[in-house]
Amino acid sequence: MNRQVEPVVDVAKPTLETCADAGFSLEGEMGRRLEAVTRSWILPAPCANPGMLEMFRQRDRKPSHDMVPWAGEFAGKYLTHAVQVWRLTRDPELGEHIRWFVGELTALQAEDGYLGPWPKAYRLRKGAPNCQRFNLPHVEPWDAWGHYHAMIGLLLWHQDTGNPKALACVRRIGDLFCDRFLDTPNERLHDTGEHEMNQAPVHALAWLYRLTGEGRYLHMAERIVAEFAMPPAGDYLDAALAGKAFWETPKPRWESLHPIMGLSELYRATGNDDYRRAFEHLWWSMLEGDRHNTGGFSSGEKATGNPYDEGAIETCCTVAWMAMSVEMLRLTGAPVVADELELSMFNSGLGMMSPSGRWVTYNTPMAGERVASAHHIVFQARAATPELNCCSVNGPRALGLLCEWAVMRWPDGIALNYYGPGKIKTSEAVLTQTTDYPREGRVEIAVTPRSKKPFTLALRIPYWSEKTRVLLNGMPLKGVKAGSYCEIDRAWLKGDTVRVEFDFRPHFWVRDPVADSDVRRASIYRGPLLLAYDPHHPDDPAALPVLNGAAPKLRRVTD
Repeated sequence: MNRQVEPVVDVAKPTLETCADAGFSLEGEMGRRLEAVTRSWILPAPCANPGMLEMFRQRDRKPSHDMVPWAGEFAGKYLTHAVQVWRLTRDPELGEHIRWFVGELTALQAEDGYLGPWPKAYRLRKGAPNCQRFNLPHVEPWDAWGHYHAMIGLLLWHQDTGNPKALACVRRIGDLFCDRFLDTPNERLHDTGEHEMNQAPVHALAWLYRLTGEGRYLHMAERIVAEFAMPPAGDYLDAALAGKAFWETPKPRWESLHPIMGLSELYRATGNDDYRRAFEHLWWSMLEGDRHNTGGFSSGEKATGNPYDEGAIETCCTVAWMAMSVEMLRLTGAPVVADELELSMFNSGLGMMSPSGRWVTYNTPMAGERVASAHHIVFQARAATPELNCCSVNGPRALGLLCEWAVMRWPDGIALNYYGPGKIKTSEAVLTQTTDYPREGRVEIAVTPRSKKPFTLALRIPYWSEKTRVLLNGMPLKGVKAGSYCEIDRAWLKGDTVRVEFDFRPHFWVRDPVADSDVRRASIYRGPLLLAYDPHHPDDPAALPVLNGAAPKLRRVTD
């Protein structure tokens, strides 16, 4: 079933790329979580929430159905994380389940390519029946946004399996956008409103162009970028080239990260360096101003330029940040980006998900209580979709994205970004990791080459690991630096081992006193993990002693 599809157009190839042939057998907590979310959520979700697909089938029936404006996103977001989790597990039952779901979804596409839940008179237009009934800040349907997520999920499935129905469905959506907003002089995607959401198809259209070489998709994507500059849209390209941070743009909500990812795809498709420079500038500004201590992103669903802002850190926001970071890692090959992905996955990603795999949070705060999204944002529930909300269909992607960045294609070899127990197989070698990482800092990697051809194994050395030791067959290597890749280029032999000993001394992120307080707060990390106070601890949090950051001592305790 694994038949990776190569792009037709790739003018500016990325520095790193996902290993298309990678196979995973992950153990430990990550393996357990992937199994849990597969059994408890992905497989039962469509039957437990039949409206996920039924809303498309009933779109022209009267009376019109009561839906949240973003209801059309649920199926696409669900499919996206299902495919990415399947890439990590290759679970045969999950693979057949996705094949069924794709067949059902693509069969619900209208003749003109429309794949949304709104009646014919309102498709890809401002205004829709029942929208005014919501006591919500947004009352316009996010119709193009819903199509975008369907396109991404279907493109991922086609990319990995060669499924022709998936690609044909995406092409019909692309043709619909071109027919409506490229070939019709008096209609613009900009006029559908909700710009940070409804301009997201630029990302999928640019990707579709790279896969097919169809010029109309590129022209439509470039048209959307031109409309970025039309108020009140986000102006992402020009603002970034002018040096503005993301939080200073007209549309600093988290959804904007998806149209911004279109700039990365357009750079690959055209080689226009303005796209690359704008994308990279915006990513760095987000890291500086809006990535929290947990690896979570945004405050109150938007960028504020303040990483200490205590607004809600929504699951969808962090997932978008991680997806954008994967694009940044591909584009630049900067190991600090992989460090950021690890931070987000182990802390915010696992933190937002119930260990059962059944539910995720809406808000995973820097300090405080985690609550299931089905309780926190229950207003999104409907009769046929009692468990569906923007976060429940998106949260598992925080784990699923690992398939994109765990191991990547390096010039003349592979780059290993993920550390954890289990095996990762590529065309060069099988890498077997024996470790308790991230609880412990020692990783033993057995390298079993698939041929006698030399290749480079590049090991990510996190920026926080200031004193890292790397030993090849017991012999220490020189020149190992924090915040870089340790490159080992050799003709590998069966039985070769690499030991990595990370620096697990505590490290800190200290916040200076705020204006109205003399209290200094600090986040304490051990390796990639943010340490947290257990609310079941017998001591009152208010009675905790002031910690001595100069000489901290840690000890492991048992539950």
